[in-house]
Amino acid sequence: MIAATSNSTRISNRFAELRASGELGIVAYITAGDPSLEATLKFVRALADAGADVIELGVPFSDPLADGPTIQRASERALKSGTSLAGVIDLVRRIRQLSEVPLVLFSYYNPILQMGLETFARAASEAGVDGVLVTDLTPEESVDYRRILAAHHLDTIFLGAPTSTDERLAKIAAASSGFLYLISRTGVTGAKDALPDDLPALIRRARAVTQLPIAVGFGISLPGHVSVLGGLADAAVVGSALVAEIENAESGDAASAALAARVHSLKQAATHGLSRREVAP
Repeated sequence: MIAATSNSTRISNRFAELRASGELGIVAYITAGDPSLEATLKFVRALADAGADVIELGVPFSDPLADGPTIQRASERALKSGTSLAGVIDLVRRIRQLSEVPLVLFSYYNPILQMGLETFARAASEAGVDGVLVTDLTPEESVDYRRILAAHHLDTIFLGAPTSTDERLAKIAAASSGFLYLISRTGVTGAKDALPDDLPALIRRARAVTQLPIAVGFGISLPGHVSVLGGLADAAVVGSALVAEIENAESGDAASAALAARVHSLKQAATHGLSRREVAP
């Protein structure tokens, strides 16, 4: 098996800083190009300024099978605005003129395969992408992908699920670098009121097979969720709740303000959640 890249990246550096300060990270997901790439540039800046530790840029895709209705609608809006993988990579180049926030491209495999693995990896790396998460690519099918991305110093992030066996989690973790993304529950993305009861056991199982930071996503939307995760995970991934803020806002400026407020409140909960763990016996 090809080892994940051990090169220091913005992602690994940020998680090292979070660990050193005893702080839970906030990974913020938005769909690139919703409603336009120009708007996304402003949203990324607002998220980074509000304290997002890593930003995932969703590459819109025509058949987003893992995504719930909120992100599906965002993909449709982004595609209607003409957003492509090449356009998202160019957006990253523009973001890098403004910010050093770690950036992950969150994509399905088809757009990457169409561009060509080598072409994609080179362009993404040169633009300033730090990592890539392909939702529908398994470790077994990813040998060439991981080899080529590692050669361009890009982290390869894979998904672990509640249905993954310990052996499977170990295989997923071995293929990953940057962090391991744990899905909190089965099903598609979407904000929920409560976290699954079996989530702590899933995180413990993942801890037993990897030293990578663990980020938990799917259904994370409220400060209370983040406070709970503060004693368990290294980061919380927030997606649908942020995409909904964009969808419901009356203007781009209103969306930026809403995104910043949401991330700020989650980051505050993350800090308080960790402090409680630190003083626990």
